[in-house]
Amino acid sequence: MQKFRRRGAIAPLFIMIEKKVVIEVVTAFLKDSENYLVDIEVQPGNLIRIEIDNDQAVSIDDCVALSRYVESQLNREEEDYELEVGSSGVGQALKNPRQYRKNIGNEVELLTKSGIKHIGILKNVDEAEVVLTVTKQVKPEGAKRKIQMEEDLTFSYNEIKHTKYLIRFK
Repeated sequence: MQKFRRRGAIAPLFIMIEKKVVIEVVTAFLKDSENYLVDIEVQPGNLIRIEIDNDQAVSIDDCVALSRYVESQLNREEEDYELEVGSSGVGQALKNPRQYRKNIGNEVELLTKSGIKHIGILKNVDEAEVVLTVTKQVKPEGAKRKIQMEEDLTFSYNEIKHTKYLIRFK
């Protein structure tokens, strides 16, 4: 995960920066870029967190350039803020369909809103749902031992609490 952080002088009275303004600024910067917006948070005290991603990799230079652009578009004299620009990192939840598509073929952990955890290979993604291939131990009728079988499970995005890319060290 790449991250670049800048802090401004602390103002005695904070005016809350509107998230939609930050979204417009970031979207304008990224429109001709291979990077794309994943998430923006504007927290009390004007802590602005911007998360970007790329189908390949985000560099620290990408984060610095975006940070400088955002600072050039926001006026610290009117609204003081703290700005963090970072890339999606390993272990962070996938937040949009493009991130899911980027991880097709990778092992992921999917937690449903009902609290059920599934670990499997991300097989397919579209704008409405995700297909995960899981391996189950099944004992066929009359067999002495369980065998492994693959099953495709389909989830709509509104069923998913989070999905995280898994890395295994063998």
